[in-house]
Amino acid sequence: MPIEAVVATAGTSTAAASDRTPKQTMDSEVFMHLLVTQLRNQDPSSPMDTNQMISQTTELASMEQLTSMAKMDEENFSLQMRIAAAALIGQTVTYTNDDGVAITGTAKSVSYAAGVPTVNINGEDVLLDRISGVVDGAADQTPDAPKAPAATA
Repeated sequence: MPIEAVVATAGTSTAAASDRTPKQTMDSEVFMHLLVTQLRNQDPSSPMDTNQMISQTTELASMEQLTSMAKMDEENFSLQMRIAAAALIGQTVTYTNDDGVAITGTAKSVSYAAGVPTVNINGEDVLLDRISGVVDGAADQTPDAPKAPAATA
């Protein structure tokens, strides 16, 4: 069923509509508003098909679930970046500076103030995604000890 445009009449105020900024995305509020408007303006002699209404309601539920999953994925990725950055503390890391030079140093601290965590290396804050290599700091300091012979019984 096509939806026809609604025109303001002389007795209505359009000031509230002009103050409102239009939405750029279609969320559940917009969908429900369209559905209610469609039901309100339908022809009583030819009402909306219930199958079509159920289909639209199902589409709304699917859209809300996809939006929720996308937000959860974004939060999970952010948490993974924080965990990865925290695990670098005490490690010897390599990053490429703005001049294209590879610099190696020890990660001293991590900051979560920006969207991407920053790791403090040799006194300079470096974005996590600029780090190109990691060497275990403990491995550099402890030499390989000779293995003791296995005991025989």
